[in-house]
Amino acid sequence: MQVLVTGADGFVGRHLCGHLREQGDSVAEAYGPDPQSRGQETSAVDVTDPVGLRAAVQTARPDAIIHLAGFSSVAKSHADPSQTFAVNTLGAVHLLAAARDVAPKARILLIGSAECYGALAAGVRATEELPLRPLSPYAASKVAAEVAGFQFHRATGLAVIGVRPFNHIGAGQAPHFVVPSFARQVDAIRRRRAPGVLKVGDLSVVRDFSHVDDVAQAYRLLVLRGEPGQVYNVCSGEGRTIRSLLDEMLELAGVSAGIEVDRERLRAAEIPSLIGDPGKLRKLGWQPSRTVRDALRETLDEAAAAADPPG
Repeated sequence: MQVLVTGADGFVGRHLCGHLREQGDSVAEAYGPDPQSRGQETSAVDVTDPVGLRAAVQTARPDAIIHLAGFSSVAKSHADPSQTFAVNTLGAVHLLAAARDVAPKARILLIGSAECYGALAAGVRATEELPLRPLSPYAASKVAAEVAGFQFHRATGLAVIGVRPFNHIGAGQAPHFVVPSFARQVDAIRRRRAPGVLKVGDLSVVRDFSHVDDVAQAYRLLVLRGEPGQVYNVCSGEGRTIRSLLDEMLELAGVSAGIEVDRERLRAAEIPSLIGDPGKLRKLGWQPSRTVRDALRETLDEAAAAADPPG
């Protein structure tokens, strides 16, 4: 299978491209417009540039497209909603139009977000049939991209499959996200390079976490077996507080630390609880093989390696 992956230089993209190649697929990697590094079979693609995006699709001649590229920060989307929609919504539209014109038989995975569901009551697990109530420009832009994708499916026959991933963690995630932020602080305390106090945001929120490698496997499965015109949650089905993740990381590191709430880390319009129902995906045969504890350990190891590089 020839697969075009947009956003291939991102957190999930790197894990996904590795998994696809392990499964014997050929991968064309489309990076952002200013990638830090490029290897073979890569190209710089700005999803807000329809001409360049069309050329990338035409060159790749894909059997499948997995669209990961996007504006990923919920917090920053409040400050720049126009750019968020330009990248996430119009970028998806440009990709869909390019596929319609030059790769009409490709199966297309549009990666959305569980943030589309908005705030859920405590303990409620979101199914794909729930109404979408986005609370941020980021979430709204993902809803709009999904609507556009299914419009293309109905009007042109493009094999578009929607995906709503919940939180995923593991090595390679940007340091401003909560788990790698914890890992860097915990490692610094462990090495006695920082005071024994962690700066945190709201630790009471509940999220549904999966290992990023399991998410990558889910994406490939959905490309192969997902039904066009349908949307699928990618999640564990279990809710955990952010505090529980921090406590487990401290246990793994053998560290005790105080807690200090940093107002800069508090998010506008925070969602107290967001847990998904993975039943629809599991019916296709997906089963997670990695644990949250694995991801926490790997993130800690990565933080330690960054603090004490070889040489």
